[in-house]
Amino acid sequence: MTVSPTPEPPPPALMTRLRNFVIVGVAIVLSITLFLGLRTQTQTASLSSLATASMPLNVALTNQQPTLIEFYADWCTSCQAMAGDIQALEAEYGDRVNFVMLNVDNSKWLPEVLHYRVDGIPHFVFLDRQGEAIATSIGEQPRPILAANLEALVAGTPLPYSQAMGRTSEFDATVRPDRENTANPQSHGAQVKG
Repeated sequence: MTVSPTPEPPPPALMTRLRNFVIVGVAIVLSITLFLGLRTQTQTASLSSLATASMPLNVALTNQQPTLIEFYADWCTSCQAMAGDIQALEAEYGDRVNFVMLNVDNSKWLPEVLHYRVDGIPHFVFLDRQGEAIATSIGEQPRPILAANLEALVAGTPLPYSQAMGRTSEFDATVRPDRENTANPQSHGAQVKG
C-alpha cells in the first residue's frame, strides 16, 4: 500500500497576505456601497418632505422676510423634477427666505390658488418682506434662474427673471378631485369633452 504524500500547508506569511487582501477588498466594496447609498439618499428630495419642512404661510406673511411660495401637486411631474433643486435652494437661502409649499389639491389653499391665479404648476410666487407679490414664475425653472431671483429678492432689487415660463402641468381650481370633472389630474390638463 502506497501512501500519498500529504500536501504541505501554505506558509503563514502567505495566509496572512491572503487574509489581508480579502479584508481590504471587502472594505473597498463596503466603502463604495456606503458612498453611493449616501449620495443617492441626499440627492433624493420628495414633495411631501419639502411640504412638511416648509414654513407655514401665516408665519411667512408676518415675519418680515421675503418669501417664495410654490404651488404644487404630488402628481405633477414638473414639480417632482424640481424637488431636488428646491431642496438645495432652501438649504442655501433658507435663513434669508421663507420657503412655503402649498398643495393645489388641498381645498384649504383654494383662496390662495384663486388669489395668485394659479393655472399651471409648479407656480412660484415671490413675495417681498411685506408679503406683497412682486413676481411669478410658472413651470419648471432652471436652478440658476430661481437662485438669481432669490438673490434679488433678498437684496430688495427687481427680479431678473420675473414672469418666467417653463414646462407646466395645467391646473384648474374650479375642477376639484372630490367632484365629478372632465380632466384627469395626471393628464396635465388634457380635457375630455363630453
